[in-house]
Amino acid sequence: MMKNVIYLFLTIFLAAACTETKKQVDAPKTAPFSDIDTLAINDWWNRAENPIIDLKVDRDSVVAFGLYTVSNNTLKLSAQLYPLYTQETKEVRLEIKGDEGWQEIQKQPVNELGWSALFRVENWDTTKDIKYRIRHGEKARFEGLIRKDPKEKDQIVLAALSCNSNKDRGMRENYVRNINHQDPDLLFFAGDQSYDHTEHTAAWLKFGLQFRETFRNRPCITIPDDHDIGQGNLWGENGKVSTSPGGPDGGYTYHPEYVKMVERCQTAHLPDPYDPTPIQQGIGVYYTNLILGGVDFAILEDRKFKSGPEGKIPQQGPRPDHIRNPNYDPESIDLPGLSLLGDRQLRFLNDWGAKDPQLLKVVLSQTGFCGGAHIHGNLDNRLHADLDSNGWPQTGRKKALELIQKARAVHIAGDQHLATVIKQGINEFDDGPWAFVVPAIVNDYYSRWWWPEDEKTGAHPNLNTTLPWTGDYLDGFGNKISMMAYVNPESPSKGGGYGLIRFKKNDQKVTFECWPRYVDVTKPDAQQFEGWPITVAID
Repeated sequence: MMKNVIYLFLTIFLAAACTETKKQVDAPKTAPFSDIDTLAINDWWNRAENPIIDLKVDRDSVVAFGLYTVSNNTLKLSAQLYPLYTQETKEVRLEIKGDEGWQEIQKQPVNELGWSALFRVENWDTTKDIKYRIRHGEKARFEGLIRKDPKEKDQIVLAALSCNSNKDRGMRENYVRNINHQDPDLLFFAGDQSYDHTEHTAAWLKFGLQFRETFRNRPCITIPDDHDIGQGNLWGENGKVSTSPGGPDGGYTYHPEYVKMVERCQTAHLPDPYDPTPIQQGIGVYYTNLILGGVDFAILEDRKFKSGPEGKIPQQGPRPDHIRNPNYDPESIDLPGLSLLGDRQLRFLNDWGAKDPQLLKVVLSQTGFCGGAHIHGNLDNRLHADLDSNGWPQTGRKKALELIQKARAVHIAGDQHLATVIKQGINEFDDGPWAFVVPAIVNDYYSRWWWPEDEKTGAHPNLNTTLPWTGDYLDGFGNKISMMAYVNPESPSKGGGYGLIRFKKNDQKVTFECWPRYVDVTKPDAQQFEGWPITVAID
C-alpha cells in the first residue's frame, strides 16, 4: 500500500516537473498535465475499463510493439510498453540474433510519461537481415526483423496511410493482410494515428495493436498530426501557447509535456533531426530525411511553424479558418509575416534538395499543399477555402513547392480524408511537383468531397479516367492545381483505404496506387479506386 502511495506522488511529480521541464520552468501552460493521459498515469490500475484498450494485460505481454528506422548506419528502435506496475522494472532490453543465438546489446530506461524507450545502435550492419527482440522482465518480448537496405532493388515500394478514426475501434485485418502481401519496403503513417485527443497513450497502444504486424518486420515512419496532440486543427506557430478554442490563434492547446510525450512516442525512432533546436515551450522537432534503397525521403513538420489565421487576416466567415465568401480577394489573406514551413524547414529543404541529386527524392508531410476539397463533413457544408490546408498562406506554399520541384521530388501526404493525385502549379499550371494525398484509414468520421460548384471539367482533363471533374482548376486561394484523380466518399469503402507508391529508380518514374479498405489484394480480380494507378515521370 505504501509503495502505491509513493508511486502516485512520484508520477504526479514527474508529470508536473520532469527532467526536461526543469529547463522550461517559466514556460506558460494552458492545462495541467494531470488532466491529460489519465488512463495511463498515476494509479492507472485503479481505473475502470475504458473504451479504447484494456491496459491491464498479462505481464508477459507488456511489450506492445516496436518501431524502427536505419539511417547513416544507425539503428533507432522505439519500444512501446503498456503501463507498468510500481514493483516492475522500468528497464527494457534489446537483443539481436546472430550465429551464436540471441545476444543482449543494450538496455534502456522506460519513460513513465508515455511508457516508451529508445534504443540507438551505431555502426549497424545494413547488408543483412537481422532478427531483434525487445524484452522486459523474464517473459515479455516483441520480436521482429531489421531488414537490410534494399539498395540492390530497382523498385522501392512505400505504403502510406493516414487518419485512423476512433469511430471504428476494430482491428485492421484487411490492411495488415494487404500490406504484408504487397510487402512494401517502408511504411508511412502521415498522422492522426489517434483521435482520442487527451488519451494518447491508450490510443497509441490501440493503433500499435491494430498495425504492429505491418511494421514488426520493416521500417516505419510515423509523424503525429493535430488529433494526435489533442487538437482538431493545429497551426503550431513555433510552439506558442494557444488560448483560442480550436487553436486558430496559433500554437498548442495542451501542456508541452503532453505534446513532447506524443512526439517522443511517435517520432523518437526517426533519423536524427536536421536541426534539433527546440521551439517555444521546449517542444522538440523531428524534421529530417531517410535514405532507403537509394530513395531519399524528406520528413516535414508542416503544422509546427505555420501561422494561425485568427487576428492576422480578415475573417471571411463564422470561423477564422473557414472562408465561405467566394468573392473575397485571395491576396487579402496572403500577408507579409505569415509562415507555412518556417525558415528552418525551408533551409532544410534547400540543403536536402541540393544533396545527392542522383537519388530519387520524396517529400513526406502531414497534409497537402493546396485546397483539394470543396465540401467538408457533409454535403451541405461547402467551403470556398479551408485555412487548415497548406494552400494558405500562398506565399509560403509557393516557397515550399519551388524547393520540392527544384529537388525533383514527389510529395506524399494524408490528413484530408480525400485521396487525390494533383500536379501542383506554382506560377503556371503544371510547373510544380506531383502530389498524392492518400485516403483515410477509416473515412466514417469527417468526409470530404472534390465537387466543383459548376460541375464542369477543367482544361486538360485526365483522359484515362471516367471521373468527371479532372483537369486544371484554381483552388479557393487562387492556387493553380491540375486534378488527375480523386476518391469521393460515395466510392467503395466510403473512400477509406491506403496508398501504395512504387519508385522505379532506373526509369525515374513513380506509380501511385490507391487501394480501397475492403478489397482483398490477394485475389486476382482486386481493383483499385477509379482513376488509379497513375504513373508519372520525374522531370
